[in-house]
Parts: sequence; C-alpha cells; structure tokens
Amino acid sequence: MKNISGSNIKLFFLSLMFLAGTCFAQKFNVSADRTIVGQGDRFQVDFTFEGGDVNGITNFRPPRFDGFRILSGPNQSSSMSIINGKVSGSLSLSYILQPVNIGEYTIGSASVDYGGKSYSSQPLKIKVEKGSPQQQQQAQGSSVNQQELAKGVFIVAEANKSRALLGEQITVTYKLYTKLNIASPQISKLPSYEGFWSEEIGPIQQINFDLEMYKGERYRVAKIKQVALFPSRTGSLSVTPFELNVPVIVKKKRTGNDMFDEFFNDSFFGRTETVELKTKSNTLKIEVDPLPSGAPGSFNGAVGNFSIKAEVDKQNVVTNESFTLRLNVSGSGNIKLLKAPEPQLPAGFEKYDPKTIENINKGSQISGQKIIDYLIVPRSAGEKEIPPVEFTYFNPSTRKYVILKSQPFRINVKQGVGGEVVTQGVSKEDVKLLNEDIRFIKTSDFNLEPKQEISLIKSWFWISLVVPFLSLVGAFVYKRKQDELYGNVQLMKFQKAEKEARKRLKLAKAALDNKQTTSFYSEISLALFGYLEDKLSIQKSEFTLEKAEEKLISRNVNDELLNRVKQIAEKCEFARFAPQGEMQAAANEMYEETVKVIVELDSSIGGKKK
Repeated sequence: MKNISGSNIKLFFLSLMFLAGTCFAQKFNVSADRTIVGQGDRFQVDFTFEGGDVNGITNFRPPRFDGFRILSGPNQSSSMSIINGKVSGSLSLSYILQPVNIGEYTIGSASVDYGGKSYSSQPLKIKVEKGSPQQQQQAQGSSVNQQELAKGVFIVAEANKSRALLGEQITVTYKLYTKLNIASPQISKLPSYEGFWSEEIGPIQQINFDLEMYKGERYRVAKIKQVALFPSRTGSLSVTPFELNVPVIVKKKRTGNDMFDEFFNDSFFGRTETVELKTKSNTLKIEVDPLPSGAPGSFNGAVGNFSIKAEVDKQNVVTNESFTLRLNVSGSGNIKLLKAPEPQLPAGFEKYDPKTIENINKGSQISGQKIIDYLIVPRSAGEKEIPPVEFTYFNPSTRKYVILKSQPFRINVKQGVGGEVVTQGVSKEDVKLLNEDIRFIKTSDFNLEPKQEISLIKSWFWISLVVPFLSLVGAFVYKRKQDELYGNVQLMKFQKAEKEARKRLKLAKAALDNKQTTSFYSEISLALFGYLEDKLSIQKSEFTLEKAEEKLISRNVNDELLNRVKQIAEKCEFARFAPQGEMQAAANEMYEETVKVIVELDSSIGGKKK
C-alpha cells in the first residue's frame, strides 16, 4: 500500500512539474487589429513573445513589410508575472502600418532568440480594399469600437444666432468634447463658408480644457476655433463641418481571463495604444434675411455701428498744389467690406484714386477702422467749399438706417505763378520806330538769278518732330491703360497679386526673425490666400480653399502643386494646435516652401486672366 502511495505521490509531483513547464512554455506569435483594411487606413501589427524572463530575449529580426509604409515602430511594451517563485512575462513589439496599394499581401515571419533557441512567428495575410471598409475598428484586446469612441470624443459647432440680416455678424464656435485621453488632434478638413465673408477670431493659441455638462453628461471641453461670419447674400446658407483626426489613447486587455483583466486593469500594469478617431462637427444652417427697404441713396452695405471723421491737411493752397482729404470710418461690423464714401467736389477740383488703410481688431466682435485718403488738386482759383461727406450704415440693434455727415471744408485757392500767361503786344509806334531804324543798302536795279542749291535737312530736325509725337502717343496709351486698370478692380488685383503677396511674405519673414510663431503662420496664410483671391478673381467673402482648387484645376495647374497648396493651408491651421517650439523649428522650411509655391503658381497662371 505504501509502495502504491509512494508511486502515486511521485506521479503527482511529475505532473505538477509538467504543468508548470507547460504554463511557462515559450511562444512567439503575430496578431493584427484588422486583417481587412482600406487603402490609406492605419492598422497595428503586434509580435508577442510569451513565457520566461523577457530580459533574456535578444536579436529581434523584423520581417519585410512589402506593400506597406511603416508609420511607427517597433514600439516595445512588456509585462511580468511571478508564480511559485518562477518569473514569467511577455514582450510585445508593435508597428503602425499603412498600405500603399490595393491587393492581398503577406507579412513574413519575425524571429527572436531566447535561451539559445530561435523562435519565429507565422506569416500574416492582410487584404487591402479600395476605400475604408465599413466595419468596426477595434483596438486590439479592447471592446471599445469606433462608434463607442465617437460617443466619448466629438466636435460641436455652435452659432450665436441661426437667423441674421445681410451683413450682420454671426459668431461660430467649435468645441471639442471628450471623456477619453487624447493626444494632439490634426486637422483633416477645414469648414467652408460659401456665401460669407469670414474673419477668424483670435486665433486660439493654446487649447485649455474645462468641465462642462452636455446633454446631461459631464465632459472635458475645449474651444478649438472661433470665427466671425458676415453673410454676403440672402437665403438659406450652410457652414460645412470641421473635421479632425483625434488620436485616442485606450487600454489593452491583458488576457482573456476576467480575473486577471480586473487585476491588471490598474494603470501601473495596463498597456495602452493609440487609436485614430475621425470626427467632424455638425453642419450649421443659417437663414439670412434682406435688409429693410427704404435705404438712403448714400447706403453702400455697411452693417454695424460706426462713426465717421473727416479732415483736410491744408485749407490754403494755390492752383495745381495738392492737398489730402482724409476720411476715418471706425466702429464694429463688416468693416472690411465697407465701400469708401465718395466726397462731392466743387468745379475746378480734380480727385485721384483713394489710398485705403485698414486696422482690424479680431475680438469677439469684429471692429476697427478704415482710413481713406483722397488726393485732390485744385485747377482754378477762388473760394471753394467741399460739401459734407455723407456715410450711411444699418444698425442691426435698432433696426434702423443711420446717416452720418462730416463738417464742410472751405478751401482758399490762390492763382499760382505757373498758371499765369503773359501776352506782350506791339504798338504802332514801335512798328514805326522799327521802320525808321532800317537803312536799305540798295533799293533798285536788282539783277537777281536763282541759284541752284541743294537744301539738306539734318536728321536731328526730323527727330525733333517725331519724338514729341511718339511721346504723346505713348503717354495717351499709358493713360488709357491705367484708366482701364483702375476702372477694372479685378484686373488691377490680378496684376498686383504677386506684389501684395511679397509684402505679406516680408511681414512673415520679420515675424520669423523675431520668433513670433503665431504671427508668422498667420502672415503666411494671408499671403497665400490673398494671392489666390486676387489672382483667381474670388471675392474675399466667397473665398474657400475648395473654390480656389476648382479654379486652379480649370487653369491646368498640376496635382502636385495643388497638394502643396493644401499642405501649406493645413499646416498654417494646425500651427494653432501644435506646441510653439515644434512649429518654430519648421518655420524656416515653411517660409521657403510658401515662396516657391507662390512663384510656381504665378509662373503657371500668371498670364491666364479669365
């Protein structure tokens, strides 16, 4: 009986040793969060070694990832467990991949060395389909899918009013709501504001989260973008969604055992991974009503609350001496769209095209001033009076038209020396005296014969006749072209687009030298968008990147240059979300790329006015 019991005891201990060895058997496996992916989608592949002390793992040999682009990796994570004094653990090496083309691909075997042996994983087949497959994108070992993530992270667009008058300011705010841990979001697509003139408020330089209730639930909320919109046409207008790619950090489950999952759910032991969530805001609908009837004749579309000031730099002048009439319109509203009021001048005054200066304050309420300088030249002498300058705007608060008038100006114009014409006559006495002063040598018996002479007219004589005529014709043609240019605002902007872009680029370079990162990216954006507005004849109130892209395509601008334009626009917008140090490092490269793109655009469409 004892012998039987002894043998049973030996068998029992042998079984325990076998089971212990089985528990800690080494395995090297491969897995992916998806085996069917869309072209351009990102997915994760993990190579995991389990069993034994992970410190003994050496010489990891990754496979070739033919047909895929490696976005990140290898990213290493490890875990350990101790049972009866035996140390066991696992080591994962993960890659974030992106397919290049459609088709079926095989990721080959990876291998590691442990305890003097080599361990290899099995090949992994991945199918790449066109577009993004409509399936739940799950984090590996996690029950959280894209739909569940979308409930925890989303964007909300809010407008301070859903109905407005033509030209009245509407403030749109974009907020990011989250219950999850997220990294820095990246812009996927900017909203378009067709039918509006837009002015970004801020811009927001740093994202700060606060707690806020939304539909009965508590979220961390951050304001990520705010823009002032001024409708330029009536009817039902739409603001398209603002789209972001938000990296969401989620936990991976350790094993399939609920007991171990609950224990290892602690943040000290938990492993995490980043899942990219594509989220977009809601579409906003704005109803725009026309302004009330009965507008005065001097109304040019100004909506808001304004004041006007007028002054002249001198009131005593001589003929042909210029002076300046300055108008200063200030206040809040659609100030950038204001048309300059036209002063009524008395007869004998000549007025030139005005010079305009704008100062815009981008607060919650867009305000500022527009200064218009008129150069005036009096051509005739006398006491002249410039009538009051009239400016009319519509006040949406009072729902009334308001007429503002400046004071009149009296100008004393004296006759200048250059305008006097002195005519000297000759009297009969002068003629008589002249006749007596002449003494003739001979008065009769002339024997005159015609002499054959060759009269040669020198070349300078013809030049003196032709040059003034040609100069007059040239001046006439130049004046006519200038009149056509100033009479056609679009043509003038088309021809001066590159010049204006160079001015903005100089401001951007100055901001770059002073390490003013936010101002630098703002000026770069203004340089590129301002160039496209002028060169493509797009009104500022109707400009969108999509509309500019359509016009560039119609002018046969190649896809590579179009992509570079979009990349600059996206980087300028992303600069508001990224750390200042990171964007400062990329600023020099950004400046050079913008200069090259504008030069190439001008070379491609420079002479193609449509």
